[in-house]
Amino acid sequence: MKIGVVSLGCAKNLVDTEIVLGFLAEAGHELVSDPSQAEIIIINTCGFITEAKEESIGAILEMAAFKEAGTCQALIVMGCLSQRYAQELWEEIPEIDAMLGTNELDLVPAVIERVLLGERVLEKRDNPFNYSQPYARLSTTGSHLAYLKVSEGCSHRCAFCVIPTIRGQLRSRSIESILKEAESLKAAGVKELAVIAQDTTAYGRDIGTSIVELLRRMVHLDFPWIRLLYTFPTSIGDELLDIIAREPSMVKYIDLPLQHVSANVLRSMKRPGDFDSTVQLIERIRERIPGVVIRSSFIVGFPGETEGDFQELLKFLEQARLDHVGIFRYSREENSAAYHYQDQVDEKTKRRRYNEAMALQRQISYELNRGLVGREVQVLMEYPSQESDLVMVGRHRGQAPDVDGVVYVGRGTLQPGDLVTVRITEAHAYDLVGEVVESSESA
Repeated sequence: MKIGVVSLGCAKNLVDTEIVLGFLAEAGHELVSDPSQAEIIIINTCGFITEAKEESIGAILEMAAFKEAGTCQALIVMGCLSQRYAQELWEEIPEIDAMLGTNELDLVPAVIERVLLGERVLEKRDNPFNYSQPYARLSTTGSHLAYLKVSEGCSHRCAFCVIPTIRGQLRSRSIESILKEAESLKAAGVKELAVIAQDTTAYGRDIGTSIVELLRRMVHLDFPWIRLLYTFPTSIGDELLDIIAREPSMVKYIDLPLQHVSANVLRSMKRPGDFDSTVQLIERIRERIPGVVIRSSFIVGFPGETEGDFQELLKFLEQARLDHVGIFRYSREENSAAYHYQDQVDEKTKRRRYNEAMALQRQISYELNRGLVGREVQVLMEYPSQESDLVMVGRHRGQAPDVDGVVYVGRGTLQPGDLVTVRITEAHAYDLVGEVVESSESA
């Protein structure tokens, strides 16, 4: 069968999609990128916040149109949204022929067979998918980049988050299974390995090891870049900072979702810290990793957030001058503790605070980027620009895939996966422009 797969949401969900693609290929199915050519369409959904839910439902309805047009025989929905709202989707969207949650990755080929026999399948099982088992995974990110998921689930109880409800408690993979997959990715030519989980710094706590031990072994695989994403503020120990600082393959980049800095808001969020401890954490990171790039994300409009709390956040942004920042308006989610909180912030106030924080950080990012003009940096080339065939798009070490800016470079003979030295010639709020130089040195 010709199968088209739509993957929504985060990089962790993308890994699940790639695992499913591997199972489908092993079962002899043909994978197509154009849904109009697909006999079966599979949508791996996101259900984290309201915007993601709306996007997922929109994609389901959009793909259902191919079924109504007769080009598609069956529509299969899986992932976080169907894990969270299985019964509602099942009843309200009859075009769905099969529905799976987040634990049934290996069951997709069998579900397809049942659907082709005329059965409408709602498949949910109690046992979580075992990520330590061998599986053939098909990359969708090109040969230069791969995400490597080291654990599933999360044991934190942040008041705004429903991930533990959807994905379950922390379940770490064995070090051996991770390293084996990393070795296969290295053999396939991957230049950048992005290590991911709901909380990568929690890796190993449930199986008697740690993220530091994993990285100590992983650096010997000699990837050009190893990037650690999704770290937790109170888990950034000196051992972790030191291995990032010491090992050449470790990208000097810390992804640190802080969510807020006001003690009042953080307590309501059921998260640790306050303004002073957060400033001290940023100072400690910068002291132990010279030249480190720091990314964070913050939520504005959380229930009970006062104007004073918000001004404290703005003060922190001005003082910390983080390289990359994502600002999110609070999304009130069923089954989260904060859903029942009093003092919900109105949407108008959320939008104002969002716009104000974004404007401040945009100026900070532009000023930091201007400081890169004239410098030479190592850039990993990714793909030709959609605007011009004469331009290649790449990223320097301080730019994580999909969430940070990019570097635009004259294409010349460059190919995706090339690691080249680029002199930055122009800066914008998020993106940079540069030219390839002969020097092999990198910054």
